[in-house]
Amino acid sequence: MRKIIVYNIISLDGYHTGPGNDVSVMFPVMGGKAFNGYNAELLRTADTFIAGRVSHELFHGYWPKVAENPDSDEWTDEQREIIQESESVSNIVVSDTLTGNRPNYRIIRRADVYQQLAELKRQPGKDILITGSRTLWNDLLAHDLVDEIHLMIGNIVLGEGVPVFVGKPPASLHLIEVRTWKDSDNVLIRYEVLHKSA
Repeated sequence: MRKIIVYNIISLDGYHTGPGNDVSVMFPVMGGKAFNGYNAELLRTADTFIAGRVSHELFHGYWPKVAENPDSDEWTDEQREIIQESESVSNIVVSDTLTGNRPNYRIIRRADVYQQLAELKRQPGKDILITGSRTLWNDLLAHDLVDEIHLMIGNIVLGEGVPVFVGKPPASLHLIEVRTWKDSDNVLIRYEVLHKSA
């Protein structure tokens, strides 16, 4: 069965974003090879990328600029690799507000997401990734659909903001990896979600 893998960068004190869901406070720990390099590594093992509407719009406002001119000195090798690996990954946006036919991604309504993602996991294929999209993946975690959680902890203390978890999720976790990089102050922790049915 395919895995749904959640990957997020968080502050040392456990915040997903700053007050008012301000993601820019996390930009200082999103640079360098560790964050983007791990994004590219995950994309190599995946064929589907899922995002909520807010995260989708944030990504859509940034990554097409890289794709338009990937050889620009403005981008790192890791950012170029993300664009290259993304070409073979299909995109799903979970939203009740987006409408119309979208050529580059499929829209799933929130009322249908549990059934459709459970079915998608049963189909042959590679991993299914979710990055950002805190509300979405916390909901999927509560419904026992997430298989792994990968959290990259940055060397920043926010003191306030949006916590990475919504309340206390009904999930048990098993540590499978801790990773560091010699040129980064970020630390990656990977957890397997122990399913209730196991």
